[in-house]
Amino acid sequence: MIPESLVAALVCGATAAAGGVQVPRLVSRLPEPTPTDTGKTPYAELAERPRLGWACAIIAGGLAAAMGASRGLSADLPVWVFLAVLGVTLGFVDWRTQLLPARLVAPAYVVVGGLLSAASAITWSDGGREALIRAGISWGVVFGVYFVLWFVHPRGLGYGDVRLSGVLGMALGWLGSEAVVVGTYAAFLLGAVLGGLLALARVVDRKGYPFGPFMLVGAFFGVLHAGGDLVFWR
Repeated sequence: MIPESLVAALVCGATAAAGGVQVPRLVSRLPEPTPTDTGKTPYAELAERPRLGWACAIIAGGLAAAMGASRGLSADLPVWVFLAVLGVTLGFVDWRTQLLPARLVAPAYVVVGGLLSAASAITWSDGGREALIRAGISWGVVFGVYFVLWFVHPRGLGYGDVRLSGVLGMALGWLGSEAVVVGTYAAFLLGAVLGGLLALARVVDRKGYPFGPFMLVGAFFGVLHAGGDLVFWR
């Protein structure tokens, strides 16, 4: 009999890979910020990078497969497939432009909230109600923490990071408080250590580098931790 973790990994990986192929088309349709920043590479130009779709498909598929294997055949699998594709898109855009487009992040609240609500309805008598409440609380708490950090030191975080934090907090909150703590802590740890090393290597600017990719990778670790795959974090 095929293990359910393998089935979940294959389904999630294939679905996310199919979504990843569409990333160039999605990026090309993003509206340019107003006022236009002349130092920013246009989204349409970013979308024309060679083999971008295939690269995004491989990365999104791999991330979704790992999260699917961690979660098994659970009702929340669509959330992680969506976040894998969204995360690859946002990570690429933020790394190249230091922007997290509201056109992508804002609708994610509706999508993630809707998918979690559906998962809650399916598992209502088996902890779904409590998980949905916890997701809502985590949304507010994580968003609040990032908002305070941005308000106190706006040069350290962009408001796009604050906006994204609520989506990630909501999703991780569904999994439990430990996932929220691990995902959030990992983001800042990776941002400080890897960001510092990249700055020393002059890969990124010391005065400011995109934090969104580190938030997304941190959230990925939070999901794996909730599935028990990161036992060394316990």
